[in-house]
Amino acid sequence: MPTLERRDSVFVLHLGDGENRFHPDWIAAVAAALDEVEKAEGPRALVTSATGKFYSNGLDLEWLFAHADQHQDYVVSVHGLLARMLSLPVITVAALQGHTFAAGAMLSLAHDFRVMRADRGYWCLPEADIDIPFTPGMSALIQARLTPRTAHEAMLTARRFGGGDAAAAGIVDHAVDEEAVLSTAIGIAQARAERAGATIATIKARMYAPALAALRERDNPLG
Repeated sequence: MPTLERRDSVFVLHLGDGENRFHPDWIAAVAAALDEVEKAEGPRALVTSATGKFYSNGLDLEWLFAHADQHQDYVVSVHGLLARMLSLPVITVAALQGHTFAAGAMLSLAHDFRVMRADRGYWCLPEADIDIPFTPGMSALIQARLTPRTAHEAMLTARRFGGGDAAAAGIVDHAVDEEAVLSTAIGIAQARAERAGATIATIKARMYAPALAALRERDNPLG
């Protein structure tokens, strides 16, 4: 399960050491960690990281297929997490040490900055290949955070981007050696920790108003 630690002004949220799929308990644990970050006082920023092969492999499809009657509520909870990260009143940095797929890739896009391992691992939106359409909220998030050309390719072709290609496409901000992923992310966060607070919250809320509105749609989240 996710765990939170603080390193001076930077909170580091460890997502786990497995596939880190969006199981309801996992979502709840991440949300509780974000509560703690948001309620803290003074300079602060957030880095998310994981251990092992995956940063996150996205939705917990096994759980979802076993609880089909809860499909809409589950999507609302996933959307809520994405919206929460996108609008968090602190600078956020995703340290992508491993595969970052589907909703995991969307979670990375909800961060302000992304650092990816250069030599191994892929960033991918595989929905076109697995026959699962993007919800309106997911589409809005992706299109708000990527250039039109990159969003078009990533969403329609399910291309797997390695670190260098992801940096070239503007999906991530830095592609670095494996041992530098977390330290680089923490450095980015540390340098911007003073910006936490109401002004950053307002800037994000206005910058991403259409995406946030789509993600917060509760009556018809599936479109």
